[in-house]
Order: sequence, then C-alpha cells, then structure tokens
Amino acid sequence: MTTAPGHPSDVPPLPERSIPALRAAIAAHAPELLPDFEASWRAKVADTYDISAAPAFLARWWAEYALARDPELDRHVRDLEERAARAADPEKAQALLEEAAEIHTRISRLGPGE
Repeated sequence: MTTAPGHPSDVPPLPERSIPALRAAIAAHAPELLPDFEASWRAKVADTYDISAAPAFLARWWAEYALARDPELDRHVRDLEERAARAADPEKAQALLEEAAEIHTRISRLGPGE
C-alpha cells in the first residue's frame, strides 16, 4: 500500500472521494463502521430515493472514516471528548472540545490519497 508523504505507514490513505470507494475502504480498514454506514445509507438515501442527500452523506462518512482509519488519532479525539464531558470547569471543557473540533475539521478536509 502506498502512503502520502508524511503519512504514517500503518494508516491507510483515503480512497477516491466517492461513496462506493469509501464503502470499500470502510469494509477493508474500519469494518466496525460498516453496519452504521449501511444503515445510514438506507435511511438517508436508498430508502428515501433522495439522491440530493448523497453529498452530505459522503461528507459525514468521509470524516468518520478519516478518523477511524487512524486508531491512535481516533483514541485521542475520543479521549478529548470524554474528558470534556467529565470536566467540572466549563472553560476546560470548551478548550477540550475546541481541540477535538479542530481535529475533526482538519481530517474532514483531507483529500484522496492523504
């Protein structure tokens, strides 16, 4: 498997930005997401025949997979979110959530091959 420059070798690169390619990548590298991906596809697009929902579906699952394919980063973000939920200090909770949101934003902007 080829990786992008500066890309950790054990983290698979993102696929072509299409629903079939994303589904295949999820099945291969983050199969724990596949049941939710399939259920969401049926609920949002397939069962409703609403193809206008496909871009939003792709954007959401692109970000989900981009995070899940990197277990270390996924654990870090989940830890930030859990610590924010337990924080007694609202400012500390906000800072933790902002850090998690920055990571979510950064990974959602990644392109194929990254």
